[in-house]
Amino acid sequence: MQMQFGRTTLSKFVIEQTRDRSSDLGGLIIDVAAAVKTIAAMVAKGALAGHHGALDSTNIQGEVQKKLDVLTNEAIIHHCEWGGQLAGMASEEMDDPYAIPDEYPCGRYLLIFDPLDGSSNSDVNVSVGTIFSIFARPEAGRAELNDYLRPGREQLAAGYAIYGPSTMMVLTLGKGTHGFTLDRENGNFILTHPDIKVPEDTREFAINTSNERFWEPPVQRYVAECKAGKTGIRGADFNMRWIASMVAEVHRILLRGGIFMYPKDNKDPTKPGRLRLLYEASPMAMLMEQAGGAASTGRGRILDVEPDALHQRVPVILGSKNEVERVERYHREHDDGSDRPFVSPLFSERSLFRD
Repeated sequence: MQMQFGRTTLSKFVIEQTRDRSSDLGGLIIDVAAAVKTIAAMVAKGALAGHHGALDSTNIQGEVQKKLDVLTNEAIIHHCEWGGQLAGMASEEMDDPYAIPDEYPCGRYLLIFDPLDGSSNSDVNVSVGTIFSIFARPEAGRAELNDYLRPGREQLAAGYAIYGPSTMMVLTLGKGTHGFTLDRENGNFILTHPDIKVPEDTREFAINTSNERFWEPPVQRYVAECKAGKTGIRGADFNMRWIASMVAEVHRILLRGGIFMYPKDNKDPTKPGRLRLLYEASPMAMLMEQAGGAASTGRGRILDVEPDALHQRVPVILGSKNEVERVERYHREHDDGSDRPFVSPLFSERSLFRD
């Protein structure tokens, strides 16, 4: 437990936040923070260490793995497997859950993570990040598959790290969302953004508009209204952002507001959404709600989605509360038909005025 110039370190913060719980939870978060420091160094070295570029392998998502995808995955496992807090781990980069080796004791916690979100940006020096989520089993022991298939509302903690001009770790243990900045001189994460609050209103949205033709009508309606600006129904100009890194998008929204959308589309009808529920959507939803924002699939709260598969995908709409609720309302109006123009039966195919 350390203080630096009267400022709160991550270690002190976590100890204080977990006093009424098992100390193992705090220890696990400190282990994750140690992994984040290792990953930050890997990302910073980049091409100097030969970390850029792709491998010949693909993950279970069918995506070509970057070198950093594999290295960062190994870093988290290495830092967290031995401490005795974990019953198991699951990673976006691994087909199946990771079993704790026999030589290490098992605890009751489950660590679920995306080791390097936005890794396609790493080769071009754009911000990337790590996302993590922590659940608990009723008792210590080796985890089974069903232990991981839990709705996000049961998360004990969630967070992400962002590797940009500075390295930050944003964390919630169910008592608000808090941001810590890595002091590279002494290796401590310092609390720099306590109790983050997302503005309820915004004039900024983030979405990949190249997929517009595949979106459902409610999303097309919302984006069209934003793009119409002052001349449209919203009566205000909106700015659009798209970084192609969920961590970077969510970080911006947490600090200044906005809405992020990766909605359901018909580009690939076999996928109900693009982002992974356990590795991306649920932890980011918890962080957003704890900061006063909202997170939805468009048709329901993300934290209430019951997983049925380890790598399940869902639509994601999150950010400033009033804008997320507007998009949800557009989905309801589309589903019940109230967003369609009224057509008089007098002029229908069987009307009195038929040609």
